[in-house]
Amino acid sequence: MTSMPPEQNATSEGPAAAAARSPSESAHGAIQGMGRQRTIAAPTIVRGKGLLFGVDAEVEFVPAPPGSGIAFERIDLAPPVLLPALIDHAVSRPRRSTLRVGEASIDTVEHCLSALVGLGIDNVLLRMRGPELPCGDGSALPFFEPLRSVGTVEQDAPRHVHRITEPIVLEEEDSMIAALPSDEPGMRVSYELDYSNVSRHIGRQNCSFDLARDDYASQIAPARTFSLRAEAEALWAAGMCRHLTPRDALVVGDDGPMENAFRFTDECVRHKVLDVIGDLALSGVSIQGKIVAQRSGHDLNRRLAHRIRQQVEAAARLRLVETGRVLDARAIARIMPHRYPMLLIDRVVEIEGNRRAVGIKNVSINEPFFPGHYPGTPIMPGVLIVEAMGQLGGLLLSQTLEHTGKVAVLLSLDKVKLRKAVTPGDQLVMEAETLRASARSAAVRCRAWVQGKLAAEAQIRFMMIDPEFE
Repeated sequence: MTSMPPEQNATSEGPAAAAARSPSESAHGAIQGMGRQRTIAAPTIVRGKGLLFGVDAEVEFVPAPPGSGIAFERIDLAPPVLLPALIDHAVSRPRRSTLRVGEASIDTVEHCLSALVGLGIDNVLLRMRGPELPCGDGSALPFFEPLRSVGTVEQDAPRHVHRITEPIVLEEEDSMIAALPSDEPGMRVSYELDYSNVSRHIGRQNCSFDLARDDYASQIAPARTFSLRAEAEALWAAGMCRHLTPRDALVVGDDGPMENAFRFTDECVRHKVLDVIGDLALSGVSIQGKIVAQRSGHDLNRRLAHRIRQQVEAAARLRLVETGRVLDARAIARIMPHRYPMLLIDRVVEIEGNRRAVGIKNVSINEPFFPGHYPGTPIMPGVLIVEAMGQLGGLLLSQTLEHTGKVAVLLSLDKVKLRKAVTPGDQLVMEAETLRASARSAAVRCRAWVQGKLAAEAQIRFMMIDPEFE
């Protein structure tokens, strides 16, 4: 593994030197509490072999503008493929976290993402050559040290901090991870590791780390990924990790670390905390709350990131509903050919060009369909929920210049799911996202929520026609 900024070698201090730094010198969690977004001050490059497959890889870290977030780009592919570091692009892989867009993927992103969170970096582009990030010694230091050496700069935009408002608890067999509300700044991770039945040298370990107060550089970044001897032999037999020896990786045998030594007596649980921080970065926000985990692995961590992302999106929709009014009913009627009682959108609160729109339908007991549709237990017909989503999709498509003056006529429905009953008094918050669009046809993905819970979803294809041919 080599790491260097362009035109010069980077000094690699190692864990002992990193631990010797004072908190004021190291990039620790206190940065998480600052109000502004950050990016790196200059580009830097990290090279080495991937952890599992041993393929040579190179990643160049490049400053990115405010609001762009963390994203990878496979520049060794033609054409290059952008892979945002968001849970929407994460796929399940054993022993690691992987991003995939189409046929392009990047393996083992969690250590790098953890280092970025530890440094308080919000926006950066990682230009990749290779299918897997370099592994170095299996800790976050190979990324943390070169990034710290180039430094970070504050940007003119507020950091997006999401405060956990409702507990999220996920369990799977004997594993658990939870996100709990907290009034304290930043994110605290408490992890319990129990290997007492399989390794007396690891046993039961506990670690609690606070990103807002504790020193990531000395306490978490040096902790390496580990495996038991039997696990390492199984990986070797499967053709993985063939470039590594016990001196390069932390392998724990019957007599303890093989040809190696622990950096901390509880190094294994510290690395689990490192993994949690990296996996939860896929939520795309800085988290304010307490994370509690017991024997949780990458899959469960990612499931929590997904649930946090859903909570973030629900909060954003609520803010739009409370404050937004892009198009009111009269403006909608000027665009749409529908009229009451078939005009099923009351207002549009957000439109992002021709990419995304958010609209509102207030469901009243006076709706004309309630007297005849389950009048004893009024329920909004599912076909009308789909129709409302389709109308929002049509409004979205009307923002495209080539569709101006045309009418979006429903052509087909796919992946329709009605998940929750919609009843009088509910407010249906709908979102439409363009999947593809041409002059003659288009496809959108639509979802609808009630009180933050998903009520319906569908993919809708439209044919764009001139009004005189309706």
